[in-house]
Amino acid sequence: MMLPANGHRAHGFSSAHFLDSDEIIQELKLNGDETFMDAGCGDGHNAIKVLEDYNHKGTVYAVDIYDASIEDMEKYKQENDVENLINIEADITEGIPGVEDSSVDVVLMVNVFHGFKASRKMDEAVDELARIVKNDGKIAIMDYKAWDVPKGPPTPVRSSPQDLEELFNNHGLKMTYLNEEIGEDIPEGKSHYLIMFEKE
Repeated sequence: MMLPANGHRAHGFSSAHFLDSDEIIQELKLNGDETFMDAGCGDGHNAIKVLEDYNHKGTVYAVDIYDASIEDMEKYKQENDVENLINIEADITEGIPGVEDSSVDVVLMVNVFHGFKASRKMDEAVDELARIVKNDGKIAIMDYKAWDVPKGPPTPVRSSPQDLEELFNNHGLKMTYLNEEIGEDIPEGKSHYLIMFEKE
C-alpha cells in the first residue's frame, strides 16, 4: 500500500477519534517535569496532550518515521511557540538520532509496536527503547489485543502481553504494569492493552 504524501492523515490512522488520550496518559502518572517521548507519534495528538496538560516543566520528544508527521509537529511548535518540544524524523529500529543513552523518563508507544512485528524488527526496536530510557524510567506500550477481530491490524502482526513480556525480558526489561481493560469498546470487550516495562 502506498501512503499518500501526507502520511498517516488521509488514511485516518490517527487514533485520536477512538482512543482517549487522557485515559492513556493518566496511566503514566506523570509528575510534570519528565523527559517524555511519543515514539511513533503519528499526528502527534498524544504528544500535544502531554505538552498542554501534563508536562509543563519537562521535555517532549515527538518521533516518527513519516516526514509529514514531523512537519505537522514543527508547524505546531512554531505556531504555538513551544520551546520544550523536540521533533525527530527517525526509524526507531535504526536508532533515534540526538537522543542520548538513558535520557528519557517515559516512552509511550500507541498502536505502533505491531508495525515492528510486521517488519520483523521487534528486537531492534526494543534495543533502541532500552538504550534511551533511564534506569528508573518506563516504556509504555499500548496496542491491539491479539484477537482475530475486524478492526485494527491483521491478526498475525498482533502480540499478546505475554509475547511482549517475553520479548522485553530478553532485552533486560521487566514488566511492571499491565492494564487489559483500556481502549475502545468493541463487541469482544476492550480493544487494547497497555503494558509497561523498566530496566532490570
